Amino acid sequence: MKALTLYLIRHGQTEWNVQGLMQGWGDSPLTAQGIHAARLTGRALCAIPFAAAYSSCLPRTIATARHILHERAAHVPLFQHTGLNEQHFGNWEGRKVEDIRATAEFQQLVNAPAAYRAETNGGETWAQLATRAQAAIDDIVRVHESGNLLIVSHGHTLRLLLALMQGATWQNHREAGRSETLHNTAINIVRYRAENDDGSGHFQVERVNDMAHLA
Repeated sequence: MKALTLYLIRHGQTEWNVQGLMQGWGDSPLTAQGIHAARLTGRALCAIPFAAAYSSCLPRTIATARHILHERAAHVPLFQHTGLNEQHFGNWEGRKVEDIRATAEFQQLVNAPAAYRAETNGGETWAQLATRAQAAIDDIVRVHESGNLLIVSHGHTLRLLLALMQGATWQNHREAGRSETLHNTAINIVRYRAENDDGSGHFQVERVNDMAHLA
């Protein structure tokens, strides 16, 4: 029996978050508030013995994971996986969200995933994100037999993954009731159980967007 508990955390607030800029594969440093919130998340999870920690390859998630682990960072291995990276937004990255919000393609991005082709921005489609993000989770659960895993990723990536784990598809995951915007450093908990190694395991989402520790 394979039994894992995944603690999925969106990175801490960044400077680009505050400025309202599209981030994606671009990156900006955590703000003081982002660092503080990551430390609070670490305190909330201090009793959880993590077997390992994973982040995307982007500095904001690596920094968040290190702040969460804090004094445990020397004892909990932290790995990076490109599959956990945020959705790529092409030439939108670094631009103000308000400057592109009214465009048809942006509205497809946030409201109609099946129609979003990333044609004008040269970014990544939802289908591409779903394929690589799910493959990353499959890679991670394949490595471990039991225990608790810290996974620090991004808003679009984690929102999609949590929806998929609850039976949604990448095409409909943004529909009302299927997913929600994830807050920075909120705690999301998923249990994974498998009887064997043939990929027949199942995910059970137990907690989404828990911000009690940030109050």
